[in-house]
Amino acid sequence: MSAPCTIDASSESVRRTVVIEDQPTRPPVADRVLPATRKVLVAFAVLTLLATNQLLVVGSFTDRYFAWTISVRATSAFLGAAYAAGFVLSVLALRQDRWRDIRVPVVTVTVFTLLTLVPTVIHLHIMHLWNGGWGARMAAWVWLAIYVLIPIACIAVVVLQWRQPTEVASVARPMPRWLIGILAVQGLVLLGAGGAMFVGAARVHHLAADAMSFWPWPLMPLGAQVMAAWLLALAVATALAIWQRDLDRLLVPAATYAAFGLFQLLVALRYWNQVRPDYAWGWLYIAVLASIALSGLYGCWAATRRGTTSR
Repeated sequence: MSAPCTIDASSESVRRTVVIEDQPTRPPVADRVLPATRKVLVAFAVLTLLATNQLLVVGSFTDRYFAWTISVRATSAFLGAAYAAGFVLSVLALRQDRWRDIRVPVVTVTVFTLLTLVPTVIHLHIMHLWNGGWGARMAAWVWLAIYVLIPIACIAVVVLQWRQPTEVASVARPMPRWLIGILAVQGLVLLGAGGAMFVGAARVHHLAADAMSFWPWPLMPLGAQVMAAWLLALAVATALAIWQRDLDRLLVPAATYAAFGLFQLLVALRYWNQVRPDYAWGWLYIAVLASIALSGLYGCWAATRRGTTSR
C-alpha cells in the first residue's frame, strides 16, 4: 500500500521541478533595474527621437525649429545621427532587466547630459530663447529645461542603483585581448578629439577654426562642444566596457557603438561635399568611423552568442 504513495509523491516532485525550471529566471532584487531608471530611459528615448527628427529630417531649418541656428548642414546631421544612436541605446536598455547590463549605457547618458549642460550655459546667448519664431523659441526653452533637469535625474538614478545591495558579479565571458586593444585605441582617439573640441570651443564665441582644424568641416563653438560631448561620452563608454571585460554585458553599449559608427558614416558620405578643400585626413576620419561600426557589430554578435551561460 505504501508503494503507490511513494510513486505519487515522486511524480508530484517531478512535476513541481518541471514547473520551477520552466519559469523564467528573474534577476536578483539587488541587480534589478529600478523604476526610476526606466523612467529616465523613457524620457531619453523620447527626447533623442525628437532631436533626431529636428536635426536630420528638418535639419535645414534649424533657424525655425531648433534651439539654435546651425549653419553647416553636416554639423546638424552629425548631431542628428548621434541622437539616433542615443535612441537605439535607450530602447535596447529598456528591454533589459539587470542593472549590470545597462550600467555602461546609463553612465554614458549621464556623462553626455552633464557635458552638454556646459556649452548650453556658456553659449546661452546664441540660443533662440528670445528671438526667432515660436517654434525656435520653444525648442530653445525645451533644450534648456532638458539639460538642466535630465543630468540631475541621471545622477539620482545612478546613485540609487549603486546604493542597492549588490553581489560580486564574475566575468562570464572575458573580452578577447585584441578587442580590448582596439577599444582602448578608439577610446583614446575619441577622448583626444572630443577634449580638443570641447576645450577649444569653450574659449571662443565665433568660428573656432584654429582649435578644431583637425575636423573635416568648419565648426561653430556651440555645435562643436555638443559634438564633443558625444565623443567624450563614447570615450567613457569604451573605458567602462574595458573595465567590465564581459561580453555578456556588451549588447546595449555595442549596439549603440555600432549605430553611432554606421550613422556617422552615412552622414559623412552624404555631406562630404561640405568638407574643407584643404582637408587631407578624410581617409582617417572614415577609417575611425568604420572601425567603430565594425567593433560595435562584433560586440553585438558576441553578446548574443551567450547561449546558456549565466549572466
